[in-house]
Amino acid sequence: MALDTPQKLNSMGFAKDPADTRVLVAMSGGVDSSVVAAQLKSEGYDVVGVTLQLYDHGAALAKKGACCAGRDIHDARRVAEEMDFPHYVLDYENKFKDAVIDEFADSYLAGATPVPCIRCNERVKFRDLLETAKDLDADCMATGHYIQRFMGDQKAELHKAADGDRDQSYFLFSTTQDQLDYLRFPLGHLKSKAETRELAKKFGLPVADKPDSQDICFVPNGSYAAVIEKLRPEAASPGEIVHLDGSVLGEHKGIINYTVGQRRGLGIGGREPLYVVKLDADKRHVIVGPKSALATTTFPIREVNWLGDEPFDAVSERTVAVRVRSTRAPRDAIIRPTGPTTATVELIAAEEGVAPGQACVFYDADGTRIFGGGWIYRG
Repeated sequence: MALDTPQKLNSMGFAKDPADTRVLVAMSGGVDSSVVAAQLKSEGYDVVGVTLQLYDHGAALAKKGACCAGRDIHDARRVAEEMDFPHYVLDYENKFKDAVIDEFADSYLAGATPVPCIRCNERVKFRDLLETAKDLDADCMATGHYIQRFMGDQKAELHKAADGDRDQSYFLFSTTQDQLDYLRFPLGHLKSKAETRELAKKFGLPVADKPDSQDICFVPNGSYAAVIEKLRPEAASPGEIVHLDGSVLGEHKGIINYTVGQRRGLGIGGREPLYVVKLDADKRHVIVGPKSALATTTFPIREVNWLGDEPFDAVSERTVAVRVRSTRAPRDAIIRPTGPTTATVELIAAEEGVAPGQACVFYDADGTRIFGGGWIYRG
């Protein structure tokens, strides 16, 4: 009697026909997620598109052309109609405000430099929306992020995108293993954004030439201070600009207007070039000093999300590459765990502008794999 031949895995990694594989696609209304939905639909998958309404489109916080704004919901719906698959809009305003916007404002008021896009992926898209996908009996959830998922010897692994200029691994480091098992990233292998737009034209999508969104979705024109002052009116309280040596150099109009590493706009001319080196929210002090004072070699991290093959604190130290800002290349470092989700990071070469509230993302020192990361805090 002949043995049954194992069925070949489809492109989403399931041993069944695409038509029997339901994929929920998180659609922001931009070209990337639209191409993902169109590509999967063209391959015969049972596609369901979902767009999140994250904030009041008529409020002052909304920004035309930003992720998940009113026009984007309209564009996502048009793509679904063109490609003939169901599309739903979910009201996540309260979830987004509680999980992302409020923490963003509070972190800034505490003198930190938050990265709300990471929290949005972690707490809204990859948590609440992923659970919705499961409720809809989807086999997996696909997004338009530029990052890659490979099956390793032990489990699914997260890897940098093929296009280094589009790689979004810094913003996805907090993806848990359970989430990674369920997620798919169909664009991660593309070599350039031009390839994505060519696919959009191939499918005749109305968003093929739509510009990319540049700013944080709820921050109009990149003005963090304006948003925080609206959310927390007390945030514009004045205070002193203080040199590291203790001398008072002037007055500021609210620490929300300053970030670590800032040089311009301090209004304290007459001395050597000075930079913001620290924000003391309790005293309402903007502390400045020479550029050399920005150099950091050691700092603590917490809320570590570890995607390695053994427990994070199974060894006393690990040599990895770390990225402390999305715009910087990974640098060699030593991670010394101090618990299951805490550690001290030692940079082999000092970095400037390392600030509380930023993410520290771990990479394979010799490859493309992401091992997770943690949040920098003031120890």
